Amino acid sequence: MIKRLFKFLIFIVGLLIVTSAAALFIDSQRTQYLTIDKSKKSAADSYLITHVNIIPMNQDTVLKNKTVYIKQGVIDQIADSLMVKGVEVINAKNKFLSPGLIDMHIHLWDRYELGLYLSNGVTTVRNLWGMPMHLRIKKDVENNLIYSPSFFTTGPKLTGVTFIGSDNLNLRSKKEAKEKVISIKKSGYDFIKTYYGLDRELFDAVIEQAKISKLDIVAHPSQKVPFSYHLNSSIKSIEHIEEIVQQPLQFDLDTLKLQPIIDSIADYKSVSYCPTLTVFNNIYQMLSDDAILDSKALEYMNPLIRKVDGKKQFKRWFDAKQKDSSVVSRIKNQHDFHLRIVQKLHHAGVNLICGTDGGIGVTLPGFSIHKELLFYKQAGLSNYEVLKTATLNASKTHAVVNSLGSVEVGKIANLLLLEKNPLEDISVLKNPNTVFIKGRKLNRKTLDLFKAKAKDRKNLTATAVRYLEAQIFN
Repeated sequence: MIKRLFKFLIFIVGLLIVTSAAALFIDSQRTQYLTIDKSKKSAADSYLITHVNIIPMNQDTVLKNKTVYIKQGVIDQIADSLMVKGVEVINAKNKFLSPGLIDMHIHLWDRYELGLYLSNGVTTVRNLWGMPMHLRIKKDVENNLIYSPSFFTTGPKLTGVTFIGSDNLNLRSKKEAKEKVISIKKSGYDFIKTYYGLDRELFDAVIEQAKISKLDIVAHPSQKVPFSYHLNSSIKSIEHIEEIVQQPLQFDLDTLKLQPIIDSIADYKSVSYCPTLTVFNNIYQMLSDDAILDSKALEYMNPLIRKVDGKKQFKRWFDAKQKDSSVVSRIKNQHDFHLRIVQKLHHAGVNLICGTDGGIGVTLPGFSIHKELLFYKQAGLSNYEVLKTATLNASKTHAVVNSLGSVEVGKIANLLLLEKNPLEDISVLKNPNTVFIKGRKLNRKTLDLFKAKAKDRKNLTATAVRYLEAQIFN
């Protein structure tokens, strides 16, 4: 009997392994459209763009009728006119060249989403929930094997013993905290992400080792330490405007109490703030639309996230609304207060960086950045100031992104060719005519293909396998 049971278990395990391998293989075959075929002309990374109007973003201006020479993926020259032999010439008369958009807070679930970001003009992403699959993507991007935004990622989310969850890595001692930071560095992740539940002792250990390991920290504020504790030279950005409301303000939407907090952040010049207004506003959208999970837009979400996380979040807020209908106005009022916080942070000179939390709940990867930018405009920023949050400001956050975010000689050619001036009409960023990623040209037809391939994809099992891998090996 025991022998039969043992054989049955072996059979089940074997079947799961075969099924998982098959799901991963099929998923990899379905994303072959992102593979760079270097034998084709489309894989070239050198171009001469003539008669183009440049939105440089290192200043609030338009450089009219210029020529830009992209050489091997880098902006080599900008002049009134240039002659370069042996490269394709793109006549961009009446068009505008701007830096590609940078989303500094995403959660990536599969390779289809890489194409979604590119189709929406996002040429750089910072993933803030690192798993082994992200290291494989990072390696392929660095080796120029796939079309993808420039890709940077934290390791797994570091938290304390009391904040349990399959998405968290619970630290129990200073020794374990330091060892995990060392391990994250060795694995090849770009940054550390600190999360809820880190007490002072654990946080100190993470900060100390991060300095030694030369890793920047991205902080989702921990409620176990004062909010001001996150103003530290190793912490390069603080995530989520709602954390200001939830922690130091204790949900009191009082501008007088807010001002000292704004001042303290502004005084600490090395830290950027990433508002992620869209993901919070999506709570209000869920409260306002009982049919949101059936919307066509959500066909662009990863199916596992749509089925599990999206439904879980919707149920949470639907149940809350049934118990107390005033929750709808409360969330709307808090969102409006978030806009005021953004306005005050901006006026105080804080380096605001655009992030969406794209990829979780009902927050769409790629598309959501345009909603986020509109919220900054509603907060009172000019179009130039709005665009800076997703370009030049973002490039100041970490040394590894300094070569992005503006149209200047020496910068990586992550660029958008646009039909109109985004400083006059920011909505033009939604559908760039052409996207250059490390100088490689992607036309609108290709970008639309990337979008179509990601719609209603069937990779729930493959995503579940990768998530399980993270639980085992992170």
